[in-house]
Amino acid sequence: MDAQGQRTVGIIGAGPAGMMSAIYASMNGARVTLFEKNQNVGKKLAITGKGRCNVTNDCDNAEFLKNVIANPKFLYASISNFDTQDTKAFFENAGVPLKTERGRRVFPVSDNAHDIVNALKSQVLACGCVIKNEKVTEIIAQDGEIKGIRTSRGTYNFDAVICATGGISYPGTGSDGDGFKFANALGIKVTALTPSLVPVDTIESTSELMGLSLKNVTLRITDTETGKLVYTELGEMLFTHFGLSGPLVLSASSHMLNMKSGRYVASIDLKPALDEKELDRRVLHDFSTRTNKDFQNSLGALLPAKIIPYIVARTGILATTKVNEITKEQRHTLVATLKDLTFRIKGFRPIKEAIVTAGGIDVSEINPSTMQAKRVKGLYFAGEMIDTHAYTGGYNLQIAFSTGALAGTHSAWGD
Repeated sequence: MDAQGQRTVGIIGAGPAGMMSAIYASMNGARVTLFEKNQNVGKKLAITGKGRCNVTNDCDNAEFLKNVIANPKFLYASISNFDTQDTKAFFENAGVPLKTERGRRVFPVSDNAHDIVNALKSQVLACGCVIKNEKVTEIIAQDGEIKGIRTSRGTYNFDAVICATGGISYPGTGSDGDGFKFANALGIKVTALTPSLVPVDTIESTSELMGLSLKNVTLRITDTETGKLVYTELGEMLFTHFGLSGPLVLSASSHMLNMKSGRYVASIDLKPALDEKELDRRVLHDFSTRTNKDFQNSLGALLPAKIIPYIVARTGILATTKVNEITKEQRHTLVATLKDLTFRIKGFRPIKEAIVTAGGIDVSEINPSTMQAKRVKGLYFAGEMIDTHAYTGGYNLQIAFSTGALAGTHSAWGD
């Protein structure tokens, strides 16, 4: 308590979870100090969604939890306390108009992530929170109870500390794993940290397809060791110089467990709306109007120009073969290639390129109703550093807001 009998809370990390924690701790009567080692708050938040910031998903709690990959039951209390509609109301009341796009993804109308960052910062300051640009070096605890924080500039006493330092993806934004070091030093278990929602390298070269975006395709991922289909979904994906990325691939990456080169195969159905017979009829029709053209010049109505040379090469049909010379078997090979364009997965891209970190503070170490650590009274966790994450679509930011609001509230109450 301070001299006025007000409970004091120190928060490490001014990302979405940390700022929401600060707001809710202040709203519930605590005097809050927010520590951020970067000069600006919300550095990672400002680049999410390619700078647009997919702030939440406009779904109910049951649907939300279905989209949580790791430990969804742990989040029941936090999402019940502060749900997706609360997030929408929070930002609209803070002066940020929102819009809902395909897949119920919610964005600011401005398509500018800085509006979300600025709204959070404004609310933090309006609540009377103090922001200190200092690097925290230690969480101080004694006899299983929080005493304060040590930074590069000094020592601060607090009744409660909320650790919201993020995972280890995009370390340039400040998510460099400090929070996990603090947890380990206090004897709190941290599960293995791996990339999730991450692009993949492929064994087959994709350099000539770099930058090509595919919409309304179906991606299937097969585990060759078990023969099982581990993921299938319709949506969008992207070719890169190293392999595959985009929403479908990022979501699929969460299902590729115990990754090793060649274990997983990605299959792309370029024409999911047509079965093989229907697609064959479509190809026949296109060929009938281009009988004297070279094979490589006959596919313009069927495929994006950039992928045509790649598809031609995959079929093994000579590019200069006249359409009227293509055999039935060759045509069937083309159809099979369009329905099943395969790439062997070499591995994940580095964790620094992942959208979120899988793993983190073991959920068995945290009271899910309060976000307080079971081993250290007065220590709370929030956001990505907890071992829970979800698919793309605004779910991971919602986890940050929900756990942050809960941690902030209970840190102020002292329970």
